[in-house]
Amino acid sequence: MKPDLLIMAAGIGSRYGGVKQLEGFGPSGERIIDYTIYDAMRAGFGRIVFVIRRDIEADFREAVADPWRGRVQMEFAFQEMNALPDGIGAFTVPPERKKPWGTGHAIWVGRNRIRGPFAVANADDFYGRSAFEAVSRHLSGQSGIPKPDYALVGYRLDRTLSEHGSVSRGVCAVDADGYLTGLKETTDIIREGEVIGNRNPDGTLHPLAPETPVSMNLWGFGPSYFDHLETRLRSFLRERGSDPKAEFYLTTVIDDLIRSGEERVKVLSTDARWFGVTYREDRPAVEKSILEFIRRGVYPEDIRA
Repeated sequence: MKPDLLIMAAGIGSRYGGVKQLEGFGPSGERIIDYTIYDAMRAGFGRIVFVIRRDIEADFREAVADPWRGRVQMEFAFQEMNALPDGIGAFTVPPERKKPWGTGHAIWVGRNRIRGPFAVANADDFYGRSAFEAVSRHLSGQSGIPKPDYALVGYRLDRTLSEHGSVSRGVCAVDADGYLTGLKETTDIIREGEVIGNRNPDGTLHPLAPETPVSMNLWGFGPSYFDHLETRLRSFLRERGSDPKAEFYLTTVIDDLIRSGEERVKVLSTDARWFGVTYREDRPAVEKSILEFIRRGVYPEDIRA
């Protein structure tokens, strides 16, 4: 069975301004998500599961799904604040809460649409063909591991930065066998001259090596991950559900599973260069990168034609 790809597309995109998943960047109006679909299908994925919000469903179907209809198998799951596990008692969503519960919740709402091993990706990140090929091989059992572990595609930090402001990245700690031993969400990472680092509270820069592997949320999982998610989602709601700003992160669950020894995560290396649209000023660089791929023959001028 070919693995599925779950694309998280429910984000509001506050720093970018607007629903950036629906912005066109290619010469024929292609969105970054179109290149993700194109690369994933050619890398061996069988179906795409989109996790979106109900309020963008009509626009999303028209703009993203309809051009691929008949060529790609697609499913939809909806991330809403009231989409929660059964039997959690008298819990109610805090009235002050403005958005869903985070990336772990986004994956959990897709549980009934996934058939087997699956990958997870963001809708607004350009990952590159080789990254999808690496995780597809792993999930398809071509990695030589009898029972494939979970996987994370690790990008070099210096290939994931924006020229227009700081970024947040999941900084990976990896053992000698290539397995993830820890993942630290690190904020305010920026390049200053020749130095890359994250800003300390006193304003100084804590240097980070350019080759440091970081997570851009391109993961590979087995169906067991849904059981782990639900167990911890229930605990999260009991302990932090009353906080209107609390988020249930997939990385928090992963870190817990690694520390408890319940699962292992293989870090897959890639030579791909990530790019995305954290800030509106990133747009020209994204457009230029896509045109360069087209010039080199990596993509046709209109990948949806």
